[in-house]
Amino acid sequence: MKLTMRSLFLKIFLWFWATLIVTGIALALTFLFGPRSVPSQWHAILMEAAHTSGAIVVDKAERGGGSEAAAYIAWLEGETHLKTCLLDSAGNLIGGSHCGSFQSMVSHVTVANPSNFRMRYGIARVALRLKGRSGHEYIFATELPAGPRAALGINLTTIVLQWGVALIVSGFICYLLTRYLTAPILRLRKASQQLASGDLSIRAAGAENRRDELGYLVRDFNAMASRIEELVSRQRQLISDVSHELRSPLARLNVALDLGRERKGDDPAFDHMEQDLGLLDEMIERLLTLARLDSAAAPLPMTSVDLNELVSHIVRNADFESRKRGCVVTFEASEQYFVRGNTELLHSAIENVVRNAICYTESGTTVEVVLECEKRSNTPFVRLIVRDHGTGVAESELGAIFQPFYRAAEARDRQSGGAGLGLAIADRIIRIHDGAISAGNGEPRGLQVEILLPRLA
Repeated sequence: MKLTMRSLFLKIFLWFWATLIVTGIALALTFLFGPRSVPSQWHAILMEAAHTSGAIVVDKAERGGGSEAAAYIAWLEGETHLKTCLLDSAGNLIGGSHCGSFQSMVSHVTVANPSNFRMRYGIARVALRLKGRSGHEYIFATELPAGPRAALGINLTTIVLQWGVALIVSGFICYLLTRYLTAPILRLRKASQQLASGDLSIRAAGAENRRDELGYLVRDFNAMASRIEELVSRQRQLISDVSHELRSPLARLNVALDLGRERKGDDPAFDHMEQDLGLLDEMIERLLTLARLDSAAAPLPMTSVDLNELVSHIVRNADFESRKRGCVVTFEASEQYFVRGNTELLHSAIENVVRNAICYTESGTTVEVVLECEKRSNTPFVRLIVRDHGTGVAESELGAIFQPFYRAAEARDRQSGGAGLGLAIADRIIRIHDGAISAGNGEPRGLQVEILLPRLA
């Protein structure tokens, strides 16, 4: 564990120092090769200062000779700690020390130019041609202290350039680091969402070979997903196998029931037994259906389905059966709707929802079935609404009623006598058709189930 912690820490540490080093190199290159012009106002001020200082030195040379000019230059260098030199028009030294550093500038002035200006290590260096009162020409070279901006040899453009380079370089490196760290996390998040939606075969990819915490996390997630898939597959297989195995004793019980009736004649007990065996047979059939939907080994045949015709057929049959309870089932659709799906499965899903509403609605009320259009992100959907007028479901239990064998309340259970598989089967079928099913309580009471299916153009 310590090794893995050290590995991710080391990577972030190295990326941090790489960012500093690369940004520093980029800034240094910008400083060396970028524009280094001195602002025009500073250039004029420095040239004027050099001209004034040079005029004084030249005046000293003409009044007292080279010795007096040299003495004044020595005093000036001692006071300012800056180099100053005076030369004649031919470039011969009159006064000053360490004047070799001005040689190239003096050469420029000697040949043609009246002055030469340069910046060196933040110091302004000026060489210019001056004429004394006697008419003789001199070359004066000096160093001058520059202001903060002039001393650096920069202007606003240079500042913007350097800061821009620093931000771009550091931002690019940080972007690469962010991609390196977050890419496997985003893939893991997507895989976890797909796993939660029911795709147990999904695995996180792209970081299996990394030898840090993220690599270990991805490998642990994949191992967990494989284990979950294995456990769920075993559970589904167990349900399927048990359901198949129950068929044989159930068939024998039906035969025994018939034999008992032949021997004992009609007896109310036999009627109750037949009813219970019928419920058990229906439950086993639903379990097998649920197991087949969960396995989904082969793709289902899909065709264009006229949803209006399918729902109206279900409603007609349901309305006829609901008369026993004094209820009515109505159907309303504003236009014709077509979806792509499996007719038999969609029939089963919608029928389960409608029959569930008939079981729970109060006697003498109406179960309302409505088809309408809905658009989400510019994609057309068909929304099927099934509304009953029963006791409804507690808000905390609305999301759980689509789970197998879940029963929302004892009162509803006693009323329906169901096994809690109808809505679970409907949920599986709707998800196979890339749709969604949800439930909510209506006003003032009752349960409203909504089915959303992609609409064919």
